[in-house]
Amino acid sequence: MPELPEVETIRRGLGRRLHNFRIHGVDVLHKSTIASGGGPTLFRESLIGAWIGIWQRRGKYLIAQLEDRHNSACTSKRGLLVVHLRMTGQLLWQERAKPVCHHTRVRIWDVSGREIRFVDVRSFGKMWWVPPRTAVGTVIASFRSLGPEPFSDAFSTTYLVEQLQQSKRPIKVALLDQRLVAGVGNIYADESLFQARVLPQSACYQLSRQRVNCLRLSLINVLKQGIKAGGTTFRDFRNLEGVNGNYLSQAWVYRRNNQPCRICGTHICRTYLAGRSSHWCPRCQT
Repeated sequence: MPELPEVETIRRGLGRRLHNFRIHGVDVLHKSTIASGGGPTLFRESLIGAWIGIWQRRGKYLIAQLEDRHNSACTSKRGLLVVHLRMTGQLLWQERAKPVCHHTRVRIWDVSGREIRFVDVRSFGKMWWVPPRTAVGTVIASFRSLGPEPFSDAFSTTYLVEQLQQSKRPIKVALLDQRLVAGVGNIYADESLFQARVLPQSACYQLSRQRVNCLRLSLINVLKQGIKAGGTTFRDFRNLEGVNGNYLSQAWVYRRNNQPCRICGTHICRTYLAGRSSHWCPRCQT
């Protein structure tokens, strides 16, 4: 599943490509992709004619402001377009018309034929139209429970200590909980735990304030590295132009099981916690 760095990479690409993009047509090829009330019909009617404004990211959600631009000095709200890529979703930019692949779910194009195309092999990804003056959380229930953004002031050491001190679950499992911190997934949880020298199996309540602070800083650092590398590709993720992310080539532990640790040479281990694979160095992480 694309995580914060991958989604942020796509958000930046959307901001560059969809400047002055007015929606001329919408084609929903897979109706279950549209998760908002009213289904594909209302989704299509609500988007056509709108200009796409600023793109934002919240956790793993992409959010576009839809606008009416009556003149250069006046814009009015047309609601929001929200996208979650889930496991295998991709947003791809098409400068000109190209054949539609079997996994294309939604097409959105302007009058000149430039197109943003939602492709999803496993069809888990979703799109929503959120009406004007409507909170996103009233349309998407899981949005209401998202934890703070890792780069925000709210994601402080004090906050993290308070959230972890009563929990007996493994710290790796906690980091994957979107209610604790928004946008973190398997890749960057493993990488941040390695950089903080914390075992993924460590019980949350056993971590000292000093180690929690180190983990917080490591997580922020790893996510920034991931964004700088354009995210991680090991199967489906591509940026808006269809280019792979490069973070995996510099990963410390993720998907490097049975390979030597880049620091100490010990073979990287892999186990499963709460059904998710976890990678760590048995010597560097204690």
